Amino acid sequence: MTEIDKATFGAGCFWGVEAAFRQIKGVESTSVGYMGGHFPNPCYLDVLSRITGHAEVVQVEYDPGKVSYDDLLEVFWKIHDPTSLNRQGPDRGEQYRSVIFFHNAQQEEVARRSKQKLQMSEKFDKDIVTEIKPALEYYLADESHQQYFEKQRSS
Repeated sequence: MTEIDKATFGAGCFWGVEAAFRQIKGVESTSVGYMGGHFPNPCYLDVLSRITGHAEVVQVEYDPGKVSYDDLLEVFWKIHDPTSLNRQGPDRGEQYRSVIFFHNAQQEEVARRSKQKLQMSEKFDKDIVTEIKPALEYYLADESHQQYFEKQRSS
């Protein structure tokens, strides 16, 4: 039986983030939702209103025999600006923050090491503001937000 691990990332609007992770060989499934706030069972409009403290996130289920957590982090760092506080492109607000939610101690260690290595590389002229926090309760966004870009292409 194949082992499946979970990873959760916030890197701006979850539609594009999910689309990027869906392209990776070894990613078994993705979903979009909310994590990191204080408001139970939020809907999209709750999060958009900035009253929940949640970030828009993508939860990735992956086969570690085919893709490593390090590989997922590499994609995460490439698809957004980790030096931009609470903003990605035109999207502003804490729900668009750069955040890695770890599911175990190994993920935490790998994420912290990866962030430090990237900061030391001097690729960015500003500090990386990405938060690294323990995964909390995950609230699935409604179906209309799941695989949003794929649905738009097919309609």
